[in-house]
Amino acid sequence: MPPTAVLSRRQAGLVLGVLVLGGVVESRLGAAQPRATAPESRYFTASDGTRLHYLYAGPASGRMLVLIPGWTMPAWIFTPQIAELSRQYRVIAFDPRAQGESEVARGGYTHMRRAQDIAELLGQLGPGPMVLVAWSLAVLETLAYVKAHGEGRVDGLILVDNSVGEEPPPPAPLPLSGPKPPHEAAMRAFVHGMFRRPQSPAYLDRLTRATLRVPEPASRALLAYSVPRSYWREAIYGVTKPILYVVRPKFAAQAGNLTRNHPNAESVVLSNDVGHALFVDDPAGFNALVSDFLARKIWR
Repeated sequence: MPPTAVLSRRQAGLVLGVLVLGGVVESRLGAAQPRATAPESRYFTASDGTRLHYLYAGPASGRMLVLIPGWTMPAWIFTPQIAELSRQYRVIAFDPRAQGESEVARGGYTHMRRAQDIAELLGQLGPGPMVLVAWSLAVLETLAYVKAHGEGRVDGLILVDNSVGEEPPPPAPLPLSGPKPPHEAAMRAFVHGMFRRPQSPAYLDRLTRATLRVPEPASRALLAYSVPRSYWREAIYGVTKPILYVVRPKFAAQAGNLTRNHPNAESVVLSNDVGHALFVDDPAGFNALVSDFLARKIWR
């Protein structure tokens, strides 16, 4: 794959699936594949006393993939990745504070505290090779983690569909016309807008209810990280480990600049037939991208 590839959903799901799964099919001829196991819930207490939750699945001795969801999202949004990738890897899906099953803390809704929460999660997981897979707001929090704590605990990063401080800046959101909608209505619209592929009403309702667990003041604080864009750019260029940047076309220019300027980064720009939750819209394609990157660049 070239450093920056532009793939449609069909290409990502089928073409890459053939390339990556070719080795899997061959291995199936000689040995049975591990069966997917249901994730188990685990908890730990952060240094500020907040009880945090994560899902855990896969072989106990496996290399680790740590999945971190975006703004107000629960860990279970990664269910398709947990089910498939835990056949080979130890998969951990984190609920950041106030999200999913983690405690709704009174404070800590800053990039530094959330970066500290990631560091303490990794401490709970113990030694061993691991890759962080961060989506949306978690891209920034993961970059804050490596900027504050270094990259010593990780073998690589997979950053999904958010700005990384490269040029050009993402377009400014359009100003709202008319009165501000109630918080619940705004969150419902946000959830529905994350997808291009139809999702069931029950799924969308469950996901909306999960987002509403985050208090509105906390959700606003999470969108107001008060550092310049250069902070995130410095963080990503301070990483020497392999980086995969998977984005939609709105971040294509950043992806191109990142792969030109960073010696160990590559990008995949998906077409507009997937939404922000692209790993839900096309789980097979996304899982294939992850598996391919791990096999080529990290755990050869």
